[in-house]
Amino acid sequence: MKKPTVDYSGFRLSRLKEPRFSHLLLLLGWVGYFLLYFLTETFIPAERCHPMHCFLDDLIPFCEVFLLAYGGWYLLVFGSLLHYLLYDVESFKKLQYFIIITQVVAMAVYILYPTRQDLRPEFFARDNGFTRILGFIYSMDTSTGVCPSLHVAYSLGIASVCYKDKNASLLKKILITATVILISLSTMFVKQHSAVDVLAALILGLAAELIVYGKYWRRRLFDRRS
Repeated sequence: MKKPTVDYSGFRLSRLKEPRFSHLLLLLGWVGYFLLYFLTETFIPAERCHPMHCFLDDLIPFCEVFLLAYGGWYLLVFGSLLHYLLYDVESFKKLQYFIIITQVVAMAVYILYPTRQDLRPEFFARDNGFTRILGFIYSMDTSTGVCPSLHVAYSLGIASVCYKDKNASLLKKILITATVILISLSTMFVKQHSAVDVLAALILGLAAELIVYGKYWRRRLFDRRS
């Protein structure tokens, strides 16, 4: 089994600011995000939100099987953060910077220009395990605060870090690419997001990429010109 690059067995909260453990402070970004998520979900009613919709939404059918990809996103985010936390601290930092940037921008948009989607089916044509789970997700997760889609934005960050990981095999990069594409599509097929939300997430992801990896891309461009 591969040995972690950092020995966390000696970690204590009192040692959080030590150089060996200071990167863990980036996880506090999640605390701020969940706090703002709770506040926006609680104090911004759906009536104040602008509906997101475009013609593509009417062409994309509801397909509950995409719940597999939509739910797999949670495993992808957790697994990626844990992997890089254990085996590549610098990549962990980059991924967290990417995520924090998308979180901050998205939450600012949710507050200043609150959005919602009205795409969820009024009833499910089929009764199966997928639709029952989706019904539960619908009941727990409101249809507000949707543009840009953080499902898509986080996935782009994970793909970006993976592509630049020298230890990642070509097969892993192909699998991550396929997974990110499926996750992005799933947000629309399970009617959790409009295509507008996905497009906005792509733009946000590009901005985060330039901020986090600006030096990387400038170096690549310079090397090619040389």
